[in-house]
Amino acid sequence: MTLFEQISKGIPAAMKAKDKVTLEALRNIKKYFIEAKTAPGANDELTDEVALKILSKMAKQGKDAAALYINQGRQDLADEEMSQVEVIERYLPKPMSTDELETILKNIIIECGAISAKDMGKVMGIATKRLAGKADGKIISEVVKQLLG
Repeated sequence: MTLFEQISKGIPAAMKAKDKVTLEALRNIKKYFIEAKTAPGANDELTDEVALKILSKMAKQGKDAAALYINQGRQDLADEEMSQVEVIERYLPKPMSTDELETILKNIIIECGAISAKDMGKVMGIATKRLAGKADGKIISEVVKQLLG
């Protein structure tokens, strides 16, 4: 079952359970999925790879918004935002551990022949494609800097 189908089936389940937070989050996810499906060149298709990128972006935006709310002293809004992020993260794969990430990045560095920080662009290009939805770009970047530095 695709992510789109999982989200679509989750909406009626959330309605039956009277779970307003989950329902709102799933409807919002579905809205973004439909926009991606109907975008020019999408051919009315949404692969799980693209769906994972959308979910990752939504989770990151939610966390950033929650941090802003906390800085502004609005814990109520931050809690609301984080509850939405929790729903989104149910559909994301489990994040990689630092050890797993380092192992994969070391292999990518060997694969593309990177030897110094000047080669970071090459490594990041491959790593971000290969690790999409599995690790945050900021963390990937930090580990690559550490390995090449």
